[in-house]
Amino acid sequence: MSSRLKDKTAIVTGAGSGIGRACAIALAREGAKVALVGRRKERLEAVAREIGGSALVLNADVSILQEIDRVVEETVSQFGGLNVLLNNAGVLHIGTAEQITEDQWDETFDVNVRGVWMLSRTVLPHMRQAGGGSIINIASVLGINGARNRASYAASKGAVVLLTKCMAIDHGPENIRVNAICPSFVETDLTASVISKAPNPEQVRKERTAVHPLGRLGRPEDMAGLAVYLASDESSWVTGAVFPVDGGYLAV
Repeated sequence: MSSRLKDKTAIVTGAGSGIGRACAIALAREGAKVALVGRRKERLEAVAREIGGSALVLNADVSILQEIDRVVEETVSQFGGLNVLLNNAGVLHIGTAEQITEDQWDETFDVNVRGVWMLSRTVLPHMRQAGGGSIINIASVLGINGARNRASYAASKGAVVLLTKCMAIDHGPENIRVNAICPSFVETDLTASVISKAPNPEQVRKERTAVHPLGRLGRPEDMAGLAVYLASDESSWVTGAVFPVDGGYLAV
């Protein structure tokens, strides 16, 4: 175990799989105490076993304020403080503005935006008490550029990008840094579901791969190194930044 994050406590949402899992493991490997948050308890418990038993498992829905309050209270009670929040939980519904249903739109914004806002707001007093902190939002390249059939998802991630910048401005004087990581197409359960529902999944995979100059789709671990950096004191003069980690997607 390294010590880049020694004495730091982190909350990671959507920690049971994909990017959240990879980031949680990387943060713990670098010395952080980690609270794993998600809706599937068995997945969180599996990640906790990988970390080695020091992680706190908190089964919760980040779109519900009462559950957010419980997550933060239990984390602070267990670990004695809070330094890092990694907002990763998210949902994806496919469709144009005409095709997306009201329920799909509402769920997208409840989880992808409202949950990020409420959890970030809730941790602020604890980060002030700690003398500062780091909030890391997992947005998307689709929060920067649009795409076909992603009307609700791209709109929600665009909101996360601008919330990141506004919070960075508002809370920079308190030494609370807020940054966003913007992945492109990363192989997770979420994106696997998107591919599997396509009429020709193999063709979709080839098309997705072809738009990335590095010639492959992303892996969850590709996000973890940047998450560690943004959580650490090495990034003490970095805030309001939006980092594409996209295999060159936005360069095309």
